[in-house]
Amino acid sequence: MTEKILILDFGSQYTQLIARRVRELNVYCEIHPYNHYPAPDASVKGVILSGGPSSVNDTDAPDLDLQPFLQGFPTLGVCYGAQLMAKKGGGEVSKSAHREYGRATLVQCGEPNALLDGLSYESQVWMSHADTITRLPEGTTIIGTTQAIPVAAFRLDAYNHAYGIQFHPEVYHSTEGKELLHNFLFKICGCTGDWTPGHFIDESVETIRRQVGSDAVILGLSGGVDSSVAALLLHKAIGQKLHCIFINNGLLRKNEYEEVQEAYRELNLNVHAVDASEQFYSELHGVSDPETKRKIIGRVFVEVFQQEAKKIPDAKWLAQGTIYPDVIESVSVKGPSATIKSHHNVGGLPESLHLGIVEPLRSLFKDEVRRVGAALNLPANILHRHPFPGPGLAIRIIGEITKDKIKLLQDADAIYIGKLKEHGWYDQIWQAGTILTPIQSVGVMGDERTYENVVALRAVTSTDGMTADWVHIPYELLAEISNAIINQTKGINRVVYDISSKPPATIEWE
Repeated sequence: MTEKILILDFGSQYTQLIARRVRELNVYCEIHPYNHYPAPDASVKGVILSGGPSSVNDTDAPDLDLQPFLQGFPTLGVCYGAQLMAKKGGGEVSKSAHREYGRATLVQCGEPNALLDGLSYESQVWMSHADTITRLPEGTTIIGTTQAIPVAAFRLDAYNHAYGIQFHPEVYHSTEGKELLHNFLFKICGCTGDWTPGHFIDESVETIRRQVGSDAVILGLSGGVDSSVAALLLHKAIGQKLHCIFINNGLLRKNEYEEVQEAYRELNLNVHAVDASEQFYSELHGVSDPETKRKIIGRVFVEVFQQEAKKIPDAKWLAQGTIYPDVIESVSVKGPSATIKSHHNVGGLPESLHLGIVEPLRSLFKDEVRRVGAALNLPANILHRHPFPGPGLAIRIIGEITKDKIKLLQDADAIYIGKLKEHGWYDQIWQAGTILTPIQSVGVMGDERTYENVVALRAVTSTDGMTADWVHIPYELLAEISNAIINQTKGINRVVYDISSKPPATIEWE
């Protein structure tokens, strides 16, 4: 049984980041809403109470009986979690005279303790809170202060290994935050750090075999990292009993349909390739609304997939490349969410298929998927491939979709991506793509005026797509890309670069 840390989420924007930092230390963890979590079992080594936007003094503030956790497990409260620990223990939390946000200096005090062991006497931390702990429960030791607040870190002496901190150790600006989390995980919780790609692969193969037995499994391949790693895991577990269906919706990258098939042949995967381009084009004819386009593509994909799945009569299971952020986003801190994002497949199994569901990656973040893929020897051209939207180029063509627009965008995008690879920028970028706008602008080519299309280039850095920042590609490279696109693609005479971050913008334009 894999050891794990239970993270109870009170709504903090940083909760996923806590989980990522824990897993970077090779310790498995799970995020659950504070009011919707599984009963802790013997695998739980410790509990982290996240921060949150509420005040513990609000009438409708998230509340939780902490006694079972404090008495049974090493516990670390972060910001809201720390304030809840203080208040529930009989302490006092009050509104801060000045909201503390940003860098602060943590100064250690009191007796040496396991949580801050090895950290500098003065260490930079990141604060984000409007309330302050003004009185601690009896039997509490202050172990850290800042210039602005007297209680920045404390230990509840009445319990075995219970700590609270008023700052965020998971963010980059807390310079020794990773060391603090290391102390909590290994010195306080006694974790061994066995969460490695190799361990995950062995455990997953065993789980898949136990779940599906000798049945056949169907998997929809997209050519991306998630579905490819899922396919390799399943192939390792059940071999040719895995049937992969790769559907060309006519909205893929240039030459992608042929290139992906070739890559999968080299991996010895059992792939059924289906070119359904005309079916998608017919259904999308005259449609401009982004959400309508998404729904049509999703519906037609399911229809084509079902047709192909029926050709595999011994299949009892459908595998999906669902990853952990998809799972987390489908449940809110108020309990199970009423809606699930339309472009995610969490529980999105068509009932008419009458198949069980297998999601071998549902516990992994995107970067973990790539580490597992590397351990499975997934070719680099797939392993490091940028994410690509499920609806494909349909949501990178603003407005109505036509074959001519698709070809124009494919050609321009291939030039853009090719130049990024040529100059060593592709692997520095999380996602890049070209958008065909509905704008036409006047231009001059030779002695003639032109009235042609404008394309926008997009490139962002991110870890999982939930937030993203635009990439500072050198002007010289952008100029080279622009010249190549305009000179080599008839129908484009202007190139612009998108410098919006997420939030407030999204990565895709539709």
